[in-house]
Amino acid sequence: MASVLVVEDDQFVRSALIRHLTDASHTVRSVGTALEALREVAHFRFDVVVLDLGLPDLDGAEALKMLRGITDVPVIIATARDDEAEIVRLLNDGADDYLTKPFSVEHLSARMAAVLRRARAGSGEGPPSRLIRVGGLAIDPLRRQAELDGAALDLTRREFDLLAFLAGRPGVVVPRKELLAEVWQQSYGDDQTIDVHLSWLRRKLGETAARPRYLHTLRGVGVKLEPPHGIPEQPPGPAWEGPRA
Repeated sequence: MASVLVVEDDQFVRSALIRHLTDASHTVRSVGTALEALREVAHFRFDVVVLDLGLPDLDGAEALKMLRGITDVPVIIATARDDEAEIVRLLNDGADDYLTKPFSVEHLSARMAAVLRRARAGSGEGPPSRLIRVGGLAIDPLRRQAELDGAALDLTRREFDLLAFLAGRPGVVVPRKELLAEVWQQSYGDDQTIDVHLSWLRRKLGETAARPRYLHTLRGVGVKLEPPHGIPEQPPGPAWEGPRA
């Protein structure tokens, strides 16, 4: 079953979705505004987001763009709007599917299942991957797991992508434009997106911008990751052994 975030300001519709999705054994969290949705995906992992467009604080189309700046979680648009041009635009902006109200819960469940199958395609077990080791960091790109000094790191999808990309280039200053292109797959964007993710990542690495250990920002140039002073960079390990108890 899936972990679902429902973003819907209509309390009646919201309650009905929560009830039916919970009855279908899904784990459901719900919010009524775009800003609450952004906070949720920044702090919790979801398998799918069901997003209404008519939100009170921010139009859902703008909320979708902001969501895409911090997460790759599949997003299903659920709205009363049925303009074809808008549907195409939303799909091009990163929506994974689109449902026009009113719709049955069975229809939503079927769309969710299809989206999740696509999202999970190719994520099965593969051959053992080589670790990326930088100081006390150990990162397994294949299994998307990371440790710091033997303790597992609880990272969002985008935080992991950013950490893995920088760790794969230890000591190299990576321009922000390259981070946007490689980690966010965007040719342009707001530097604040990078700053926010670096701040979240630093917190989980036990450091701050004022007192960095691994992540170093060179103002006007870019970002680099390197081992703390006195901790030598380690060569790639063999296969991932998983977090130690």
